[in-house]
Amino acid sequence: MGLPETKQSETEARVNALTMPGGAAWAVEARNEALARVQAKGMPARRDEYWKFTKPTRFVSVEPTPAALFDAQEEPMFDGIERLKVVFVDGVFDADASDDLAAENLEIGRLADATQADIHWVKDLYGMLETRGQDPVDRPLAALNTAFATDGVVLRATGPVARPVSIEYLHASESSDAILHHVIRVEEGASLTVLETGPAAARFNKCMEVDVADGAAFHHIRMQGRDHERQAVTHSFGRLGRESVYKSFTLTVNGVLTRNEHVLELLGDDAVAHIAGACAGDGDFHHDDTVFITHDAVNCESRQVFKKVLRNGAVGVFQGKILVKEGAQKTDGYQISQSLLLDDDSQFLAKPELEIYADDVACSHGSTTGAIDETALFYLQSRGVPKSIATDLLVLSFMAEAIDEIEDERLRDDIQARLEGWLARRRS
Repeated sequence: MGLPETKQSETEARVNALTMPGGAAWAVEARNEALARVQAKGMPARRDEYWKFTKPTRFVSVEPTPAALFDAQEEPMFDGIERLKVVFVDGVFDADASDDLAAENLEIGRLADATQADIHWVKDLYGMLETRGQDPVDRPLAALNTAFATDGVVLRATGPVARPVSIEYLHASESSDAILHHVIRVEEGASLTVLETGPAAARFNKCMEVDVADGAAFHHIRMQGRDHERQAVTHSFGRLGRESVYKSFTLTVNGVLTRNEHVLELLGDDAVAHIAGACAGDGDFHHDDTVFITHDAVNCESRQVFKKVLRNGAVGVFQGKILVKEGAQKTDGYQISQSLLLDDDSQFLAKPELEIYADDVACSHGSTTGAIDETALFYLQSRGVPKSIATDLLVLSFMAEAIDEIEDERLRDDIQARLEGWLARRRS
């Protein structure tokens, strides 16, 4: 059955406005297959099941909605941590601002270069996890990314990588429209930490495919910072082997429209996947976390922990699913989504799901929405703490469970301090 006329015309317009990059035969084939997926599925629409809470118009339109530039007037994130820095400005690699792309136990390069090579390890991964992530839920914006991404970072860890790789996105044009695709392979027994920070562009479409082999560990910390008018849709696809670890945390502050999707498959026994996020939104702010975790092995653990603090009409969305396939016994799946509404104008929309086909599992999900604890607020004020500061202390306490998912104490402390500073400046 063909696409509805409106969806077909929107899809054709979006595709025709883009130019597919060239490259080696395998890259061209992968891009053409992704384009076929886009044309078959069509651009997302509000009637689609997983888009009913978030209006996709800004992501579907041919031209991006302009986004004013924002100077945070603060030190770059993670500046005090030794790291390997890779910089993109409006989706274009900036060699002068980036570090030398070399590190022990790490092969690092650019997607633009990798896709020109006839033989490259990226050949076996590019678009593959994104394709797997299209079932059972259509993700056409991810397929659009695979078809038209102009660049990205390719990382292959062959052992423990001491320095985190920090991907920094700078926004320099009010009308920029960036599409980046990262491919990451963590080999057996290796470990890698990836940091992401910055607004990237007026409109940003980013896809990340992560293959974590047996006994490997991947850690991901992302800061979606403070350009208020930016719009971003991101997809993270992960495949986990036996006794592997995948942990991701995202902090979002401001941004008129953000949708972060995580799609993970636990395919090896005793794998661990933790996805966490915290956001603070004020006014014209819409933030959507959509997570789909599939357990397809024995004795695996997954955690989803999401906290949203909303005020002045801000909107938060959480859609999270745990799918336990037949035979995935001894699964431990935990999911919690909570919102703190600081006024009566904001709203939180949640859709938690469990789908279980094994009988020896421990799975739970919960979702709550509430206001500031008036008793706790009164207690702090009675001890001389001004109301605004007391409110911020309770906000930090509310977010703590999500932030505590970050294993690296240095990174956790850095994020905590930065969040405290943002709240203090907002208060003043």
